[in-house]
Amino acid sequence: MASAVSLPPPPPNPNLPFSAFDSDSDTASSDGDHHHSISTTTPSFTDTIFAAYLQISGPSTTTPSNLSKIHSFLISSRRGSLACLVCLERIRPSDPVWSCSPFGCHVLLHLLCIQNWAAQSSSTSSARSALRPSPSDDWHCPKCRLTYPRSSIPRAYLCFCGKVYDPPSDPWILPHSCGEICDRPLKNDCGHRCLLLCHPGPCPPCPKIVTVKCFCGSLEDVRRCAQKSFSCNSPCERLLPCRAHRCRETCHPEECPPCAVEGVYKCQCGEIEEKRKCFERDFQCDRPCGGALECGKHECGRGCHGGPCGECPLKGKRHCPCGKVERRGVMDCNAPVPTCGSTCEKVLGCGRHRCFERCHKGPCIETCRAVVIKSCRCGSLKKEVPCYQDLVCERKCQRVRDCGRHACRRRCCDGDCPPCPEICGRKLRCSNHKCPSPCHRGVCAPCPLMVSISCACGETHFEVPCGLEADQKPPRCPKPCPMSRLCRHASKSKPHKCHYGSCPPCRLVCEEKLLCGHACIKRCHGPTPPPMPEFTLKPKKKKFNKQSQGTPGSTCPPCQEIVLKSCLGEHMGSERSMLCSDKSRFSCGNFCGNLLQCGNHYCTKQCHVLMSILSVLPISESNENYSSRTITLTKTERQKLSEPCEECLLPCQKERDPACIHPCPLPCHSDDCAPCRVLIKRSCHCSSMVHVFECTYFNSLSDKGQQRARSCGGPCHRKLRNCPHLCSEICHPDHCPSSNKCLKKVTVRCPCHHLKNEWLCKDVQDAYRRTGRDPKDIIKRQFGIGLLPCNLECTSRQKVVESELQLRKPKVETPPTLDVGHATKRRKRRERIQEHKQISKLQAIQAIMWKCLVCVTVFVILVAIAYYGYKGLFLLSDWMNEAERRRLNKLHPKI
Repeated sequence: MASAVSLPPPPPNPNLPFSAFDSDSDTASSDGDHHHSISTTTPSFTDTIFAAYLQISGPSTTTPSNLSKIHSFLISSRRGSLACLVCLERIRPSDPVWSCSPFGCHVLLHLLCIQNWAAQSSSTSSARSALRPSPSDDWHCPKCRLTYPRSSIPRAYLCFCGKVYDPPSDPWILPHSCGEICDRPLKNDCGHRCLLLCHPGPCPPCPKIVTVKCFCGSLEDVRRCAQKSFSCNSPCERLLPCRAHRCRETCHPEECPPCAVEGVYKCQCGEIEEKRKCFERDFQCDRPCGGALECGKHECGRGCHGGPCGECPLKGKRHCPCGKVERRGVMDCNAPVPTCGSTCEKVLGCGRHRCFERCHKGPCIETCRAVVIKSCRCGSLKKEVPCYQDLVCERKCQRVRDCGRHACRRRCCDGDCPPCPEICGRKLRCSNHKCPSPCHRGVCAPCPLMVSISCACGETHFEVPCGLEADQKPPRCPKPCPMSRLCRHASKSKPHKCHYGSCPPCRLVCEEKLLCGHACIKRCHGPTPPPMPEFTLKPKKKKFNKQSQGTPGSTCPPCQEIVLKSCLGEHMGSERSMLCSDKSRFSCGNFCGNLLQCGNHYCTKQCHVLMSILSVLPISESNENYSSRTITLTKTERQKLSEPCEECLLPCQKERDPACIHPCPLPCHSDDCAPCRVLIKRSCHCSSMVHVFECTYFNSLSDKGQQRARSCGGPCHRKLRNCPHLCSEICHPDHCPSSNKCLKKVTVRCPCHHLKNEWLCKDVQDAYRRTGRDPKDIIKRQFGIGLLPCNLECTSRQKVVESELQLRKPKVETPPTLDVGHATKRRKRRERIQEHKQISKLQAIQAIMWKCLVCVTVFVILVAIAYYGYKGLFLLSDWMNEAERRRLNKLHPKI
């Protein structure tokens, strides 16, 4: 289970004295690790608690982080924002409480809640130990998970320092405190004790002044007891373990690192020299020793070592390999020791059986192959297996794990089921998160998360346990609002404090310079910044492309000054006096005289508005010169007022460059004609592809360039005249080269197709011409056949084929002749017997009845099959409908 974060809210604002936090103000700082200056100008209960500490440390010194945490806890308890993590209820000053130990998180919980929590945790540990032995039935803190023994379950209500039982509720002292000096030993066992009054949270660092030395002992300084460990930032200069060099590291608290000075050193046997660091100088090489033992007959079997090799291990009493028989006559270490001939009987690696071989040299067999009856771990299977082999069955354990929700499902489990690997996933008391711990029994631990409640700018905030954020209000932030005004008075308006929602409107006069040059006297109606989000604790959904926008400002009122305005066509001498805000236009009645778009003719219409004049209307910078003052119109007003000049309807008569047969499609114009973009089709030289070119591009090419552009780049594919082959040249103009030069190979055969040879195509054509035949008349299948003469082998082969054909013909055999006379007499006799045979009337009636019975039986069977088959279809349909209804009920059960 994840450990919980700290419970108290962040420390107070460093710019305010401690006494300022005794009120219900929501102002608080956001960083608990910053240093804060402590002021004691106004007496309060916080000043009383810190009085003894401030006398020694001084009021002008910076406040330690632990002291800031204590102060924040005091403010939270005074405001009543502390809550129990187990029941999520507020902790009242009169409620008995329990605080975590000084080695834990110092969290404050209801005494009854922590007793129930410890009892449930201990019962869960007992249930777990019934299935698997456990060292102890411990319980842990709901927040920091610090483990406590079962004997430490709180039974009484103690003050914070643990000296007074059931401390009285006094409005003049801190709730749950005895009001006396804490007097607990300070951290790091410095020998001093806490000087604060009985307080929650950790004790502050020791403020005593002591004389101490740095880590290396070369510098002595006067420091506070809590900060007595320091470094002088000079080289350590302590003697290293090698006793030859000194430490060059900066003054450090730990032991000096190994000596890293490099040098050339010899191995222990002195045969190899290597460059190594000083702390690695005593090393061994990979070469065997090879020296003679004291006996002088055997070599040393050890690796690299220093000193003498030692005595021979074969010296003294000698025994057979199994150790049963002592060979007294053999004293020489070089003499071989014979085996005793009895069974070895040394204990094998299994520890249960002995070696069954005869006395032998060397080690015994590693695996014991004695067949024994073994049981598997779960005890459900017994079987004879070799001693070295473990027996494991395939049965899955059905015991319930410690969580009480899931089965073990481990193969051949010995009863010691492992902890459940599943995640608990049950909803916590905060109703916002699920339990992330492994599956467990009992009540889940409190939600370890803290919810930060901040102001709109995020500079001022405090944290509360998850689940208590619904009753909180946003803190009051003294910082200015981060949203700057968007109107023109951003630099003049007075800044306002941080807030939620919309900013207050600007109340200054607009004084914005209009397009005509006058100033607006209306109250500021410029744009407002986007509103700050409203205070909510619900997570914000991400909405893409939907950003909060400010309210656009309204336009200034029309200007009422009188100015001189020109006519629609901007003709000289036609100005009139009009209101500055009047947008009406007038015509002077003269001709337009504007040059047409063709650049060759002028407009003869009456004075009208030109689009070119409306697009650029200059504004005079002087407020007194109204003769040149004009107004820039919108796009809609331009479209309403503008009137196009006459259009030149004559076609273009210019000649194009390069020249082509296509006329210019544009009307009369002054600039050069555009290049001809008409697409023309030209086939390639071999007529297998059609190219499409722009007229300008194709006509700008030379004759050779046009020939290259028309080539498809592939084989010609045109058939040669005198042979069945295609032209192999790249697509080319004019005729293909002479077919007499065709160099492709042709298979030439004799008339019987037995002999064949490969000739060049031109040689085959010459052979046809020599025989008086034109190669054009030869079809493709017969091209090259019959040019080779048959030889004797072809003649003999033809005879063999004919003989094989004769043998394959079926032989016609003549059927044997039959004696027609005898067959005729027998047939006549059989027919005569059949004619004399007569059938009685009873037999005829029986035959008729039998036929009728068979017909009726068949009819009844067919009717029964039809009836029951039709009924069976209905039953099958009803059964399928019922099955479908049950399946739908399972998928969508009724609520």
